[in-house]
Amino acid sequence: MPTQDVVRQYYGQELQSSADLRTNACCDADAVPPPLRPLLARIHPEVSSRYYGCGLVCPPLLEGCRILDLGCGAGRDVYLLSQLVGPKGEVVGVDMTSEQLAVARAHQAFHAEAFGTDNVRFLEGTIEQLDQLPLESGAFDVVVSNCVLNLSTDKAAVLRGVKRLLRSGGEFYFSDVYADRRLDDAQRADPVLYGECLGGALYWPDFLRLAREAGFPDVRLVSDRPLEVGDASLAALLGDARFHAATVRLFQLEQLEETCEDHGQAVIYRGSLPGQPHHFELDDHHRFETGRVVPVCGNSFRMLAETRFAPHFHCIGDVSRHFGPFPGCGGGLPFRGERPWPQPAPVGGGDTGSPGVDGAEAGSSRRSCC
Repeated sequence: MPTQDVVRQYYGQELQSSADLRTNACCDADAVPPPLRPLLARIHPEVSSRYYGCGLVCPPLLEGCRILDLGCGAGRDVYLLSQLVGPKGEVVGVDMTSEQLAVARAHQAFHAEAFGTDNVRFLEGTIEQLDQLPLESGAFDVVVSNCVLNLSTDKAAVLRGVKRLLRSGGEFYFSDVYADRRLDDAQRADPVLYGECLGGALYWPDFLRLAREAGFPDVRLVSDRPLEVGDASLAALLGDARFHAATVRLFQLEQLEETCEDHGQAVIYRGSLPGQPHHFELDDHHRFETGRVVPVCGNSFRMLAETRFAPHFHCIGDVSRHFGPFPGCGGGLPFRGERPWPQPAPVGGGDTGSPGVDGAEAGSSRRSCC
């Protein structure tokens, strides 16, 4: 497997802008919401040109938050998030590539003047050794990362570090690349595939296992898109392997359950989140319309009742009674759309019942959640 030095060289010297990338893996193809477009337009052009993310890591309700950006590079997401947290918040960027950090720091004064506040700082270090940086445990409301976890040489250590740094009720909201199978040694060792965010991509079930071992038992998929490898030489090396870029959220809530359990709980969205008067989407299959009573599993209930979203929901019930598994709990690869790999047919006795009460289909392969 390529070392951190290989990644440093690729992002510090090989790539001078996003135009140098050979795939669309490390390239944000998500439609930017209209409220964010003017904020991105205020970011210095050199910072924007050195952006290599694969998603949009801007969850709602960030004003006043302390945010940590892992693998911040030249700082595009840091400067975008700094406008969202405002003068009472702070954004800290961590990166191991000195060339990228030099660009971020060179334009710090420019952004402070443009935004009217200097609420960012940058630290040089590796995301596998967050405990070696001046970062206080439990000090962050949100940790973000944009197409960086796949580049890590010790992904389990990154997840453990995030767990330590998040305060109770905080979340790790990040985009990354995932494979539909485990890659072979030659694919994982190729420096270009690794630098293009493909060689280090995890097989989705392996990521779920690492997350659970780190203390994040309930992984929530927010969005995903298939990736294309237009470079013929790289496509030949990858063979039939297929990839998705996915945005995921992991909540720092102790004693979340590994399965979705029914405690007879429900929530009502108040319609009070800024810019979201009609509905709120927790993940790719939890959409809460304003004023509608929505039954939820115990984990979903806690993700709304014990986080920064709590003031925006009326939460009904507790865990004093248990009614078994929540309807519509499924498993398998969760990604949307047409899958380029064959899917196994149900084996006798599979659940083919009606959709669950919160919109998930029974027997669905979307994920192991209500």
